[in-house]
Amino acid sequence: MAHIYVYSPSGAVRDKAAFRRGVKRLQALGHEVEVDPDALASWQRFAGDDATRLAAIGRAAASGADAALTTRGGYGLTRLLPALPYKAIARASGKGTKFIGFSDFTVLQLALLAQGGGVTWAGPALCEGFGARSADDAAEGHGGAAGATSPDEIMLACFQDLLDGSSEGTGWRLPAADAAALAGRRDLHLAHHAPLWGGNLAMLASMLGTLWWPAVEGGVLFLEDVGEHPYRIERMLAQLLHAGVLARQKAILLGQFTEYRLTPHDRGYSMAKVVDWLRSQLKVPVLTGLPFGHVPTKVLLPVGARIDLLVEGREALVLWGHLH
Repeated sequence: MAHIYVYSPSGAVRDKAAFRRGVKRLQALGHEVEVDPDALASWQRFAGDDATRLAAIGRAAASGADAALTTRGGYGLTRLLPALPYKAIARASGKGTKFIGFSDFTVLQLALLAQGGGVTWAGPALCEGFGARSADDAAEGHGGAAGATSPDEIMLACFQDLLDGSSEGTGWRLPAADAAALAGRRDLHLAHHAPLWGGNLAMLASMLGTLWWPAVEGGVLFLEDVGEHPYRIERMLAQLLHAGVLARQKAILLGQFTEYRLTPHDRGYSMAKVVDWLRSQLKVPVLTGLPFGHVPTKVLLPVGARIDLLVEGREALVLWGHLH
């Protein structure tokens, strides 16, 4: 059984049913769930005003929990950057608290990395990850069966592996286009003991040039986003490209880019074309299909950890077993 501290550092929780489902599911898995007193606070679009959310982050760092889990993303951490309790978070991480989140949480993760803080984990939030509606919820009158999604089994397994200390890596099957882009080469060791970093592309691009930008070189950069048309994705990638960020990495891993709509104006322009363009601009390998992003099937990734990246045939492997 793990002690999980649930708190809200970003957007206000609007879906209270998902919040309750998430807490109950974690408890059903045998975990002790401690809910921050301001987890359901609301001020404008945020989970409380800036001071309220800073206090919640401080309580999460002081909780002594095995995992500190955000309720959701949204927006809010960017405005807290100058005042975040970096030393307290780093101390808590060093003592074993695993800070887990994604989307807006990318801001805290990268800023902590820039400050030389400990490893944090890119992974699910409470509401979207554990609060997904199931068939049982629908049967009890909490929503239609068509909306039944249930927490993803792969995500749950990765989360449990992290909590019990058996998380050593992840892998996925590369699309055929990736194999072709690697010029048919097989069994490649693309990165050895390289820092893994990244997260939400929009959040990452917004931090470029600030005091909280982690100037990682020789790393493995992973990226995802939601609700951004491919041309906007390309524009943000171009910003990182022209700033020299991408060329200084060992590899770029593209996760899931979802919930956008192409129009007749695009005339064949798509996310696949963005990837083709990016590869034409870089010598650095660009791998796609990473199971991470605003999707149910989501692995957990150690931001700031040293990892190995291997390609064996069409299987990509990210390994961090040495952390244990």
